[in-house]
Amino acid sequence: MKIILTGKQKLYFTSDSHYFHENIVRGLSSWPEGRGTRNFDTIEEMNKAVVDGINSVVGENDVLVHLGDWSFGGFDKIEEFRKRINCKFIYLFTGNHDHHIQNDKNGIRRIFTEVSKLGTLDIRIPCGKFTKKLSFECCHHPIASWDGLSKGRIHLHGHTHLPHNLKINLGRAMDVGADGNNLIPYSLEEILEIMENRDINHLVLPQDHHLDF
Repeated sequence: MKIILTGKQKLYFTSDSHYFHENIVRGLSSWPEGRGTRNFDTIEEMNKAVVDGINSVVGENDVLVHLGDWSFGGFDKIEEFRKRINCKFIYLFTGNHDHHIQNDKNGIRRIFTEVSKLGTLDIRIPCGKFTKKLSFECCHHPIASWDGLSKGRIHLHGHTHLPHNLKINLGRAMDVGADGNNLIPYSLEEILEIMENRDINHLVLPQDHHLDF
């Protein structure tokens, strides 16, 4: 997947929006002790917070890369969520709950700029007369090793729903999920700053909210 930024476009990353996922709403959840839930009483409150979190930073002409688990609540919620986001350009790496998008049910992929399962994301950024080139290894799930690891390529993932203090493990890998950043996407600049001085190292796979510890 390749993204060529133009003009004043900015690039943002997020994952695991879980739009319309009732079980992740603390006031509605059947999960034991509310573990892994978000502190909302209603699905409408959570949906609004997810949408507002994106629209508060991602402009209409910016680019958003979403690393999966887009929505729940039925097929129609996929497009409902998309229509509430102002950004015109959304690139999606599908997650384990995105089977309708992965299978392109009723041509649903048309609402995204591009859809992929996993792989290298190549980015081109105009810098005066020159073009800055960046690349990330992107997948919904965290992986232990990837192409370009030894050269410092950063791995971005979601799925684990890690809080802010656990979103980064050993090496140059990061959970960009919404839960670790108050439902707000990370900018490209934020990610590069976080990863700037991290060692080139194999990832020790992070904790995962799906498991009991």
